[in-house]
Amino acid sequence: MLVLSRKKDEKIIIGDKITLMVIDIRGDKVRLGIDAPKDVTVHREEVYEAIQRETDAPHDAVEPTN
Repeated sequence: MLVLSRKKDEKIIIGDKITLMVIDIRGDKVRLGIDAPKDVTVHREEVYEAIQRETDAPHDAVEPTN
């Protein structure tokens, strides 16, 4: 894992197309702005995990009754 320090309004560049910018710092919270192409999905960790659980969960298939 790469660990970087940034101040407000400073950026981190990932590859050629993704930019992270420190928008605000309040106490123990940091607000980040993320500029990425539309084909790159960006989620908070808890949202990503929920999506993964939904994707991995076996779906209850309803068999048609005749």
